[in-house]
Amino acid sequence: MKVFSSGIAALLFVFGTLEARTIGINVLLSAAPTGSVLQDLARHGTVVKTFGDIKAVSMRADSSDLRTIRAKPYVVSANQDVERKGSPLDTVPVADFTGGLNTWNLDAVNVTNFGGGRTVAETGRGVYVAVLDTGLHDSWRQYFPEQRIAGNYAKAFRGGGGEAGNVSEPTNMWEHDQNGHGTHVTSTVLGFSLRGTPVGGVAPQATVIPVKVLGQNGSGWSSVIAEGIVYIANLKRGPLAGSPVVINMSLGGPELDAVEQAAIDYAIAQGVIIVAAAGNEGAAGMSYPGAYAPVISVAASGWTGQWSKANWWNTADVPEPTRAADAYIADFSSRARAGQDLDIAAPGSWVVGPYQVNSGQTSYYYNSGTSMASPHVAGIVALMAQKDPSLSAFRAEMILEDSAIPLTAGCRTIMDPDVGSMQICWGSDATGRGLATADAALKKLGR
Repeated sequence: MKVFSSGIAALLFVFGTLEARTIGINVLLSAAPTGSVLQDLARHGTVVKTFGDIKAVSMRADSSDLRTIRAKPYVVSANQDVERKGSPLDTVPVADFTGGLNTWNLDAVNVTNFGGGRTVAETGRGVYVAVLDTGLHDSWRQYFPEQRIAGNYAKAFRGGGGEAGNVSEPTNMWEHDQNGHGTHVTSTVLGFSLRGTPVGGVAPQATVIPVKVLGQNGSGWSSVIAEGIVYIANLKRGPLAGSPVVINMSLGGPELDAVEQAAIDYAIAQGVIIVAAAGNEGAAGMSYPGAYAPVISVAASGWTGQWSKANWWNTADVPEPTRAADAYIADFSSRARAGQDLDIAAPGSWVVGPYQVNSGQTSYYYNSGTSMASPHVAGIVALMAQKDPSLSAFRAEMILEDSAIPLTAGCRTIMDPDVGSMQICWGSDATGRGLATADAALKKLGR
């Protein structure tokens, strides 16, 4: 299955068709792949990757063989690999952006208050946040402190999709991204340097592990994403066993892949907490893996004070306490359909961050999408995990939901920079349990 990133300012969901007869097939097995199983599967195609930890393989085969592979007695599930979308050496001379500028979106989730700095004690220190995305721009050191990026664990995976073949691990490609999506997502977690001025982040002292699973066009395959998830799970199982680990996936596609699901289950079993974008398909429904229940899924909200004045994004105050009446759900944000699990909402409409359109030239853009909402919640989870390093995925989701500000179905009049004043409406299927706020979640966590 192919996966698309979920930011829509520069990236859109586009589902293509596969014309070649040779396709990628992800196969979930009832036991770890043995020599006899691999030999039997080789009668129908070429096995290009084995996932011993989750009892699965990825292979290339003729599309007509898919039914035969599914019928094998040792096969639990088999499906076509599905699509997902979603260097200068200047360094940032600070360790983190804890004291950075307040922005509307940080104010909205109550990690900062206009004119008052940070309003929560936690900063994400000691927590690793793996950003499974497009990787980082070559110029990432101009945006982020080197101390906050775990280059020793950073990784790139590519391939998948059958016609592309084996899932490979190209060296250092994680920091040569030409797309920009992963850099913008990372900036929400850590904050960023705006031409020398620090801008705050949700968890400015967390450590980000960039994992490139999407290509330079912002798309990739579920087999590659599964590989990235398993990689982080095994870090948690090994060298990061003593540290909380969160995964952010600002990406998605139209259906759940069995091997990707197994990778998620495996990661959660190792103690990893996974946050993912709900998708940008509006009434067409949520994307996966966000819609999968064990994942904390995030819808995109906005603020009614947007575009109220010049530089509103960092000079306008979101009123305290946070009120549902000041928020709206973006029209693009995916609504939950039957069998889909939408958990929470967070700022995802007009979020400012680094996003380059010309290689090597720093630039900053407003981006909208559930891609932008997801890292707000991943950052909040990092704050929670700092406060309680034993935090489980299930408990994190329950606390976020129980502490959310309910946002009932309704309409708001907002300003749009392209069309002016407009009304936007949503139903109860668009909000999950409501708006996520860091202070309420941390208070609910206790300890």
